[in-house]
Amino acid sequence: MNLSHLRYFVKLAQIKHYTKTAELLCITQPSLSHAISQLEKELGVPLFEKGPHGTDLTGFGKQFFASVNSSLNILDNGIETIKSGSRGNGIIRIGCLRTLGIREVPELAAAFKESRPDKDIRFTFHIGLSNRLIQSLAEGTFDVVFASRPQTMSQFEATAIAKQELVLIVPNDHPLAQNYVVDLRDTLDYPYVFFDKTSGLRPIVAHMFAEINETPKIAYEVSEDQVVAGLVAQNFGIAVVPFMDMLLQLDVKILPISHPSYERKFYMISNKNQYAPPVVQDFKKFVLDKVRNT
Repeated sequence: MNLSHLRYFVKLAQIKHYTKTAELLCITQPSLSHAISQLEKELGVPLFEKGPHGTDLTGFGKQFFASVNSSLNILDNGIETIKSGSRGNGIIRIGCLRTLGIREVPELAAAFKESRPDKDIRFTFHIGLSNRLIQSLAEGTFDVVFASRPQTMSQFEATAIAKQELVLIVPNDHPLAQNYVVDLRDTLDYPYVFFDKTSGLRPIVAHMFAEINETPKIAYEVSEDQVVAGLVAQNFGIAVVPFMDMLLQLDVKILPISHPSYERKFYMISNKNQYAPPVVQDFKKFVLDKVRNT
């Protein structure tokens, strides 16, 4: 069934006059008449009849008009949505670590929107752990994730966008609390509160111990860095964590690590196997430009 013929049908049903409808459609009246005849032939019923005030719909015509008009509206809305997306409008679905969701990611999103005042740009935000965020990215739930670097990079693109110092925290009354800095080799006699296997920090901290060919005594394992810090403050052990402002509010001593020194990097991660709409491509470029100019 010809889409143009359906549009002609709807317009004639609204105008109720062949000549005026043909003029509005910028076609000849014979062309309009032929299109309607083709529709009626295909359907096997008349769609129009002569009425007291012009051309009226038949009973079949009224039923057909309701269906066609609704379908064309849905189609036109869908076309407009796609065209709007092609012009750089749309939704960007972001997943990020809690620590990045406090300042860095909101600032990037706000700056991007502000730099494009003529665009209709919206965001969705989801907070989670690195492994779960990356899994959701692989499944197509997010367009961009801000997290630790994926352990397997085959389907991902990852660019470092920020860094965070790793420190050792101990209870204030701990023997190591008298130090100003600490070597991880001097911590091996003490139990650790460690990140569990769902945390993106687990392989990072484990790598630090691998560098000194040692294994920490793990007493407890949790996923959230804030929970790790809370347990340390209550004497459940010591821990290597990213420096966070909240550490200053807890009863812990914060010790820079002299050896092995290590910085935790945060990455903007996207899925190479997933099509990125223009608005997402634009946002990624915006973030990369920000990073290069910082």
